[in-house]
Amino acid sequence: MNLKLERPLAIFDLETTGTRIGQDRIVQIAVMRLLPDGSRKPWQSLVNPGMPIPAEATAVHGISDADVADSPLLEDLAGEIVQQVEGCDLCGFNVLRFDLPFLSEELFRVGTPWDPSAFRVIDPLRIFHHFERRDLSAASLFYLGKEHQGAHDAMADVEATTEVLLAQIERYAELPRTTDALGDFCGDRRRAPDAAGKLQFDDHGAVCLSFGKYKGWPVENIGRSDPGYLHWLMTKAELPASTMAIMKNVLADVHD
Repeated sequence: MNLKLERPLAIFDLETTGTRIGQDRIVQIAVMRLLPDGSRKPWQSLVNPGMPIPAEATAVHGISDADVADSPLLEDLAGEIVQQVEGCDLCGFNVLRFDLPFLSEELFRVGTPWDPSAFRVIDPLRIFHHFERRDLSAASLFYLGKEHQGAHDAMADVEATTEVLLAQIERYAELPRTTDALGDFCGDRRRAPDAAGKLQFDDHGAVCLSFGKYKGWPVENIGRSDPGYLHWLMTKAELPASTMAIMKNVLADVHD
């Protein structure tokens, strides 16, 4: 294995009731820990979302209300999820845009401590789009020479992602071999204080907005110069609750 790991790499995938972060819920999670010696440790669980699974979601991943009826709720499973990725770097197909912010918001919702900025993150989708610009099924066919069987089953997806990542390492000599460098290549948001990437740190460590007319401004400065905008942002802009909690903590420190 040419991928040089200093820590285990936890490759994970979520299946959900929909794509609305903060409103939809997880119905399945799978983790494949790739260890520095090249061995693999899989783990997966169905999750009772505490809400009906829409028919359109079931049509995608095949998981129905009956399938999850006796499965644990996220609040009962959250500690084990965190334990599965503890001490690891993270990886997943489209994880930067969807799975990581979705999981972070859900762990925040159930009150489980979780700091996404502590992880290095590798997204094979970013590598794939850089070189080939297709989806996971096309990546499996292109890199592995086989059809991706079981698409949208979480464990099937992480197994395919694992194989695709290792094939990418073998194929592209110019691709970095360490998780730190691969994380930089994928543009991971280790410097972002929130998983959704709505915030960023500046060179002095201040929490700033990463979007809008005050992009790059420290939140505390916006609170002083345009509190009305900040109030609108936190009440009307539908930001993830975990992002707003960070902003509120910054403002609370300013007012103390």
